[in-house]
Amino acid sequence: MSADDGLRGALRALKLSGMLDTLDARLAQARAGELGHLEFLQVLCQDEVARRDQAAFARRLRRAHFEEQVTLEGFDFHANPKLPAAQIRDLAALRWLDAGESVILTGPVGVGKTFVAQALGHQAIRHGADVRFAKTSRVLAELAGGHADHSWARRLRELARPAVLILDDFGMRELTAAQADDLYELINERAGRSLVLTSNRSPVDWYPLFPNPVVAESLLDRLINTSHHIHMNGASYRPRKRPGRVPLAAEQEAG
Repeated sequence: MSADDGLRGALRALKLSGMLDTLDARLAQARAGELGHLEFLQVLCQDEVARRDQAAFARRLRRAHFEEQVTLEGFDFHANPKLPAAQIRDLAALRWLDAGESVILTGPVGVGKTFVAQALGHQAIRHGADVRFAKTSRVLAELAGGHADHSWARRLRELARPAVLILDDFGMRELTAAQADDLYELINERAGRSLVLTSNRSPVDWYPLFPNPVVAESLLDRLINTSHHIHMNGASYRPRKRPGRVPLAAEQEAG
């Protein structure tokens, strides 16, 4: 067995596939005199770290359950001059996440709230955070199912675990007493962890959706006062995403 074969066997046994994948290229560099002994080992280690980082990123992305993979870099701010672009871009710095604060995105249907929410989640994943995206109605149904099969506590813990929980279409309709209680427990359980909410309603209009005003006051005052509010107004963003849509630059040139 050659020294190379012995090294490959050791890397396989240690499950260092990042090193194994680039070994031939690094050996060629070393034999050509481009890498010294220490540099050879260093770049191999860096290859392994890069592979693990990429694999971890892919796992976090799968666990997020996004409807679509989008980024703020891919958002067309020119499509709607009324959008608070500077405020949205500022959120990409994730200072709100570091502080355990939340983000509330409000505005009419189709303006791009869900896109921005998922893009912020993608940005958080890039920085190593665990994220989960879900429609608010789906989360409430998930917790309701836990009451039926006695798995409510486990389901609550799973929803509380991610550093960022994105609740899409928050405040769409009136809540039952059980749904309001579940939402109260979820927000309490996530104290110190960030939420991103999208809603067609202004936060002030959420209060009447709760059957118990005491629960509404206790929950929403705390949530609203620890959140960054971004109101997104203007024309719908959805026509920009239709198949075959001419990009804005091309439209301007044609005009």
